[in-house]
Amino acid sequence: MKTKTTISDFTFIFAGYGHYKVTYTSPVTYKKWTKITDNMPLIDATKNADDPKRCDLNQLKNVCKS
Repeated sequence: MKTKTTISDFTFIFAGYGHYKVTYTSPVTYKKWTKITDNMPLIDATKNADDPKRCDLNQLKNVCKS
């Protein structure tokens, strides 16, 4: 069964001016990936959005896993 990426799979920690430490936790294996990013348009589209788009969540997941 393929699970869909949701906003609850991510944790956001402010890491300085224009930077966030984003942690993605897999809902199936509970493995974690962490990345510090300065991609504020992507953070705004996911963390600060009322209803984030699935493509933005998948893009943020790919950033964490890279």
